[in-house]
Amino acid sequence: MSNNEFKVTPWEVKGEVDYDELLKQFGVEPLNDKLLERLRGHAGSLHVLLRRKVFYAHREIGDWMDSYEKGVKAVLYTGRGPSGYTHLGHLIPWILTKYLQDAFGSDLYFQITDDEKYLVDQELTMEDIHRYTKDNILDIIAVGFDPRKTRVFTDLTYTKEQYNIAVRVAKHVTFSTARATFGFTDSSNIGIIFFPAIQAVPCFLPQVLEKRDAHVLIPCAIDQEPYWRIARDVAPKLGYRKPAGIYSKFIPGLGAGGKMSASMPETCIFLSDKPEEAVKKVKNAFTGGQPTIKEQREKGGNPDVCVIYSYLYSLFDEDDRSVAETYRACKAGERMCGECKNQLADKVAAFLKEHQRRREAAKKRVDEFLLKE
Repeated sequence: MSNNEFKVTPWEVKGEVDYDELLKQFGVEPLNDKLLERLRGHAGSLHVLLRRKVFYAHREIGDWMDSYEKGVKAVLYTGRGPSGYTHLGHLIPWILTKYLQDAFGSDLYFQITDDEKYLVDQELTMEDIHRYTKDNILDIIAVGFDPRKTRVFTDLTYTKEQYNIAVRVAKHVTFSTARATFGFTDSSNIGIIFFPAIQAVPCFLPQVLEKRDAHVLIPCAIDQEPYWRIARDVAPKLGYRKPAGIYSKFIPGLGAGGKMSASMPETCIFLSDKPEEAVKKVKNAFTGGQPTIKEQREKGGNPDVCVIYSYLYSLFDEDDRSVAETYRACKAGERMCGECKNQLADKVAAFLKEHQRRREAAKKRVDEFLLKE
């Protein structure tokens, strides 16, 4: 793979992602100021993930807000594939989903795709999947979703209603379409070929369960977008509205390049990390600084490639003036990498301590959130 090549699929991200190119490849639109102001109007403020364009693309989110304003039930849908312990990158769509739930009072359907992870990852046993599922659910609850409006379910345990909808979806999706969309080959197992029909189900599950019109919005990372092309194609044939989407960039790992990935634990902040472990990872992270303090003062650093700055910018420093000053001071050689590392380390440690407190409390609340047959 050459330096300018990259690959983004629901199961694999490689290379340095060109997010503008992905807009063209996936046929989605950039989030513009008009849409952001509409969101601000409903929420009262604009979340930092929107202000800083971590969520940068959408498909028909304006139509979703139109539906809401006309009295159509506005529903949210996001998910998690339980292939391991939850890390900070997984949390990004969930944080925005909570913001949207609070702003619009929306019901949330949270799908845990335990079936997909078992089918895709040859190393994972069913016991592994069940263990990670139970663990991940605690992180989901700890985000703070409204239990009265949130329905968490797993594909392997909430099957009857899901399968009935999935069969209706699958009838309208040819293997040719699935192969072109997801890159399936003759060696792909038949389970994963059927799976896109399962992933489409929550786009229509609220309408089926509540027997009323609804419009679904899906906050997720941009690599998951191909699934919703399938769902949107099928929706009119089933008599439902096409789901809308809002898509995020990837949060980088703490190393030099690439998204945060559990396969590289030393560059990944897990929500189960002890605060002191996370601090150590931050202190060892890649920066845009010069090799020595003397050179940093003379030449300045490069915050545009600095992982530490990207974390402060995207999530951990909500003060716009503060991050602008950090950027300026770094470029001017007035701020050293150690200062930024210490700032981020303190914020990450505090975040993990509070999340883990809520996670512990979640152990007694699981049944409040689970959708059961």
